[in-house]
Amino acid sequence: MAKNLQRTQCGSLAALLCLMLAQVDSTARGTRVGMMKLDVTSSAFHNGQAIPKQYTADGKNISPPITWNSPPPGTKSIAVICDDPDAPVGTWVHWVVYGIPGTATGLEEAIPPEKVLANGARQGTNSFHKIGYGGPSPPPGKPHRYFFKVYAVDKDLTGEPQANAKQVEDAVAGHTLAEGQLMGTYGR
Repeated sequence: MAKNLQRTQCGSLAALLCLMLAQVDSTARGTRVGMMKLDVTSSAFHNGQAIPKQYTADGKNISPPITWNSPPPGTKSIAVICDDPDAPVGTWVHWVVYGIPGTATGLEEAIPPEKVLANGARQGTNSFHKIGYGGPSPPPGKPHRYFFKVYAVDKDLTGEPQANAKQVEDAVAGHTLAEGQLMGTYGR
């Protein structure tokens, strides 16, 4: 009977260890255990579909409308980063917006390239070394993927002027209550 109890305890311990390793593995892959999900959408394109030309460097080069569901209680600020991980030089950042009020549920189309927006949000520096949105402009070939990532965080993000994506990602690390993303494609 003692051996059976010992096997049961070892089995339970092994199961617990496996669960802990699975959580560590999922965190390493970028999914956070227990993280609330934001549903990110656009009226301009659906997830996984082509981004219309007007939102690219080949068109009007204006930002698309982006919406998300209500952030969780305790959200003080929202950040949005749009990037292209398929760029030949590595991940290329197209848009950085942060310090969006925590009650916001979206960004309208054609946000002007201003450092501080009317709602108090800030726009950071993109990989074009400019403030505001810089639309997709991939080299000819296979379409690139553009991820619009939205973070709901438990702290105010308005303090850092003209932050880049890395600075915003560092600021939201450990403070993100919910996150989500929308992916669109564009090719030439």
